[in-house]
Formats: sequence, C-alpha cells, structure tokens
Amino acid sequence: MVHIDGFNLYHGMHGEFGRSTLWLDVVKLAQSFRPTQRLVGVKYFSAPVLDDSAAQGRQAHYIDALTALYPQQFTAVMGRYQKKTITCFGCGRQHQHYEEKETDVNIAVTLVADAARHEMDSAILVSGDSDLAPAVSAVSSIGAHLFIAAAFPPNRVSKHLRTLMPASFNVDRRRIKRLQLPDSFSAGGQTFTRPTYWQ
Repeated sequence: MVHIDGFNLYHGMHGEFGRSTLWLDVVKLAQSFRPTQRLVGVKYFSAPVLDDSAAQGRQAHYIDALTALYPQQFTAVMGRYQKKTITCFGCGRQHQHYEEKETDVNIAVTLVADAARHEMDSAILVSGDSDLAPAVSAVSSIGAHLFIAAAFPPNRVSKHLRTLMPASFNVDRRRIKRLQLPDSFSAGGQTFTRPTYWQ
C-alpha cells in the first residue's frame, strides 16, 4: 500500500520541474515502486485549496480523474486549510496566511491503522516530512514482518526518515515524466483533460 502526502509531492514537483509534471498518475507511480507485488491501494492525503477557485478546480479535477480511473485502488483523504491573519511586528501590516491542517495526522493515523490491521506487507510513504517519524516508528514496532520505505519527492529528502527506513529512495524526474496521465482520457462515464495551466 502506498500513502501519499499530496502537498509534499505537489510542491516538490512544482518547485523542481514547474507545472508540466503535475498531471501525474500516482497509481502507476505506486506500482513502479514494487512492481512484483500486488498493489492493494493508494491513499492520497491532501486538503482543498482556499481562496483560489482556479487552483481548487484543478485540484478537484485531478482527484476526480484518479478516482474515476482507479475506483478500486485510489482513495483521497481530505483534510482542511485554515486561514489566519498575521500581523507584522515591524510595520503593523496584516496579511493572510494559510495552514494545511489534519493532513499529517490523517497520514499517521491511517498508516498505523493499516499496519495494525495487516492491510499490507509492504508500505511506501511518499513524503519527506519528518513529522511523520513517530508514525513510522509505531508501524515498525507493530510488525517486524512489514517492509516500509519512504519515496522522497523532489527536494523533499528527510535524513530522519531515511534513518528510520534505510530502504528509502528518491523519486526522480525520469520516473515522474514517464508516468503522466494521458493528456485526455475517459473513465467512469466522464472525460478528463490535463489542465491548460499544467501544460
């Protein structure tokens, strides 16, 4: 089973490669990690974008596309964004700051629960967020039989996670470029097209 930190992956790809790789087939990506094993599922953790209707529309279209294409394997687990007003102590100006909430907790709880229920014998965590280290330690303590590794998104390597999971590896550009969704496809009675902004 593969657990994906959606924003960690998104920001890693966007920061390193721009927008052209964001139409990623995360199920094929997951299958590529351990191709000789049966993929039980892909759990994609994210949160709806706030105050940007275009970005929110692209995000929803992407998640809908993956859900329609892989109804038995892909599950999106959504947290939330919280808007806070931040005041500059120097000048007194205020600006809006957005914080992603619940995603780390959702990943941690789900990862530990899946391990406790023996849902998988191999777990891949697509994230470089070291805040997930306690969950990884808990999973390791649940069953010595369980293989667990991190697949680090571009520019998202965590030394702490690599220490806990020595089999961890980097997801490189070649793999990401090769495993894009088709520019246009039909699934579940709908047609999905790569957003123009992601060309």
